[in-house]
Amino acid sequence: MDLSFLRECLARILERKRTFILLAALCLVGAILGLCFIRTPAVYDYHLGLCERYVVRVCFSDRSVFVIFWERLAGAALLIALMLLSGVHFAALIVPPAILLYRAYTFGGSLVIFFSVYRVTGVLIVFVLYLPVHLLLDAVLLAATTLSCARAPHFCFCRHDFCELGMDFCALLLLAAAVCLFESVLLLAIFHPIGTVL
Repeated sequence: MDLSFLRECLARILERKRTFILLAALCLVGAILGLCFIRTPAVYDYHLGLCERYVVRVCFSDRSVFVIFWERLAGAALLIALMLLSGVHFAALIVPPAILLYRAYTFGGSLVIFFSVYRVTGVLIVFVLYLPVHLLLDAVLLAATTLSCARAPHFCFCRHDFCELGMDFCALLLLAAAVCLFESVLLLAIFHPIGTVL
């Protein structure tokens, strides 16, 4: 299998290291804000709902790990598509940072919920599953945003640019699939009984 499109995509991301680092710093700020404002009642209830849904539908679900994999990959694919499509025009570049900031904000707040509400189980979920998978998917989304920032100044509605956009989507989707597969393996090994594989 020829993965040259993946190497080429990663090379263009590395050329924009400053953009990637700046966006990562934005995510860090968002996570800190999530940690700081979690005690607000409405915010607390919202994050509690997010964590409960994650625990019930992902960690300790009776559903097949295979189904969870495809659901998670579909969600990641949608976010990647939105972030890459924002690179067709400068005005659309507001979308990716907003998504990243929201994800980082809910990430920070969710960490507090996992530690304070779920205690030992929450610590296990965070360090074994939630934290590594979330950070890896965020890295993929940061890469998509970096590519969009590089593409926006010179994007033309021509075949070449759309082909490049499609190849970037395929490359990042492949990376997201690897992360979701990693998550599925962790779910199967630690959280799900063998009977829920199929």
